[in-house]
Amino acid sequence: QVQLAESGGGLAQAGGSLRLSCAASGRTFTTYTMGWFRRAPGKEREFVAALGWRAKDVYDVRYSDSVKGRFTISRDSDENAFFLQMDSLKPEDTAVYYCAARNGALTWRDALYHCWGQGTQVTVSS
Repeated sequence: QVQLAESGGGLAQAGGSLRLSCAASGRTFTTYTMGWFRRAPGKEREFVAALGWRAKDVYDVRYSDSVKGRFTISRDSDENAFFLQMDSLKPEDTAVYYCAARNGALTWRDALYHCWGQGTQVTVSS
């Protein structure tokens, strides 16, 4: 199916910023959602943000409560990539971040996403 690849992870200090990218290739979907999830050490995979298209230039956006107001999800003009701008980073944001895609409406449920990237490490120091 669709191939996804994350990039942009790394080390940041508390209060700093990072921008994650997810490049998509292969099969595409007419109606789809792009999402970001993360897995912190010892924790379950957690929903971060998602962007779901309804029609050309019309889309929905959803954020988890833990990142709302600090993270921003966006896409490029030709929809070959989407991004997660992370500002005001906190040590608890430290996790492996995954991009994901599904053929369907926006959802926070990770089990409903079809395709996943391999993850990129984000580490936030105090």
